[in-house]
Amino acid sequence: MSASTDEAVVPDAVWSGRFSGRVHDLFKRFNDSLPFDRRLFPEDIAGSAAWARALERAGVLDADELRRLESALESLHQAIAIDPAILRDADDEDVHSFVERNLVERIGDLGKKLHTGRSRNDQVATDLRLWTMTALDARIGEIQAVITGLVDLAHRERETVFPGYTHLQRAQPVLFAHWCLAYVEMLRRDLGRLADARIRAAVCPLGCAALAGTAYTIDREALAVDLGFRSASGNSLDAVSDRDFVMESLSAIAQTSIHLSRLAEDLVFYSSGEARLIELPDGLCSGSSIMPQKKNPDALELVRGKCGMQVGRLVGVMTTMKALPLAYNKDMQEDKVPLFDAMDELSICLRVLPPLLEGIVVRRVEARAAAIGDFANATELADHLVARGVPFRDAHHQVGRLVAEAIERGLPLEDLSIAEIRNHAPAADETVFVDLTVDAAIAKRNAVGGTAFDQITTRLARLKTPDARERPLGEIDVRKATVADLAEIKRLVDLWADAGENLPRSEEEILQSIGEFAVATEDDRVVGCGALWLYTPTLAEIRSVGVDPSCHGGGVGSRLIEHLAKIAEDLRIERVFVLTRVPRFFERLKFRTVSVNGLPEKILK
Repeated sequence: MSASTDEAVVPDAVWSGRFSGRVHDLFKRFNDSLPFDRRLFPEDIAGSAAWARALERAGVLDADELRRLESALESLHQAIAIDPAILRDADDEDVHSFVERNLVERIGDLGKKLHTGRSRNDQVATDLRLWTMTALDARIGEIQAVITGLVDLAHRERETVFPGYTHLQRAQPVLFAHWCLAYVEMLRRDLGRLADARIRAAVCPLGCAALAGTAYTIDREALAVDLGFRSASGNSLDAVSDRDFVMESLSAIAQTSIHLSRLAEDLVFYSSGEARLIELPDGLCSGSSIMPQKKNPDALELVRGKCGMQVGRLVGVMTTMKALPLAYNKDMQEDKVPLFDAMDELSICLRVLPPLLEGIVVRRVEARAAAIGDFANATELADHLVARGVPFRDAHHQVGRLVAEAIERGLPLEDLSIAEIRNHAPAADETVFVDLTVDAAIAKRNAVGGTAFDQITTRLARLKTPDARERPLGEIDVRKATVADLAEIKRLVDLWADAGENLPRSEEEILQSIGEFAVATEDDRVVGCGALWLYTPTLAEIRSVGVDPSCHGGGVGSRLIEHLAKIAEDLRIERVFVLTRVPRFFERLKFRTVSVNGLPEKILK
């Protein structure tokens, strides 16, 4: 007898043994996640292969079984790469069931053996973390490309005068490069947030099974390293039900999108007929179906428009998670589509901006005229009076009266005579007309972070355009720590102790050993620390190494280790060791992995 239209037979469901009869067709469509979690297929293959190797190390599989499983997984991976429709058109419940069914079809009952000791709960958490780590890496690279575009535009327009705005009204003149570098600062913070989210995503839940942990002797730390994670999770209940890494990623995406939206809004306004300060490239604009003259900034409007949904996805997942009991619940299936969509939308926004920035033409003559218009040099007149002994509040009032008179007469401040200026500001002298020029106004803003040409030149030199794999760091300096660095060292030590990467140290402990510490600084900000601790005249340990998440991947850690190793060399220390969960990092720096049994007993206590 055939099934009715509202029922479906699911004889191959991985959970079907407990059930009898038929599964309602609506439930199958409601419950199945393969239509969207098939994006996790590469991660599921990688996780399954690593799990097979862990089972072999635990004695559950023999060497031949491992070889056959790895071969079958690789064969399946290649088959989907050749014909994605096999996965796209499959009717399995989820990507895990799809992989298992195909393994059984290829190698028989051995395919069923792979799921020994694991659950779909730790499996999907592992897959999603791996996917998120890869996606975050890609977004970091795309943000770097936007930063490069802004730095290049700033360099090209480094002498271009531009109106600065507050309350969407002309306020003070700035260099257009200063505007570009303001968004560089925002995006650099976004890089830090994404890198920080990746740190906490890189914790391996595989081997936690459904909720209580696996019953097999799995080396979970080795499994974590095999998959490229930083460490294994510390609590199985938390690991299978944790979606903090999804929310952190969505939060970082939302913040980045807010910055992109602000950038887009600025450029939409600057290119408008009312402002006419820049011209956007034709290839990233569209026209009107009825008005032939229109040139619409659609790319920028879409960047601005997509921001709302990014914030909404974050709020949606947070709301889903807010009242879930431990451990796994099916509600968590709803984390994937928002995360996938958020990453996709951010990616297209980031990728469309570099060519748009490259194609911008700044209307330099119009921008310079606008920069001095609407009495944007009024503050310069007040500063002129302050320099001649007038209290600023009185100077502010006097200039306000002058502006009112100039508005009434339809003149800019610089067209008033010295006598007319002195009627309201008697301390003014003939040099006031120099101070009222736009070039003088900009040149005076020469404090760190200001818009003066010298400041822009210095900042651009520090933000030299990176290649696609480098973070746009300023100059990194590594030096001996001082007592003034104590709070920042404590912050970094606490950060990585909370992440389980370092031992905690009290402020008193750090203070007592401050002479053993080195710090890495960027623009005078401490972004990394580490200590060289001497045990004997021939043995030292590098410890308490920590790098600010905003500098992740920027070479800060390598610089610190090389600095500390050089100190040990200068002291004629024969052996330097480090206890670490990331041996590959230190192996790249010419360390080699050894047994802890070769270290003195007191070190291991």
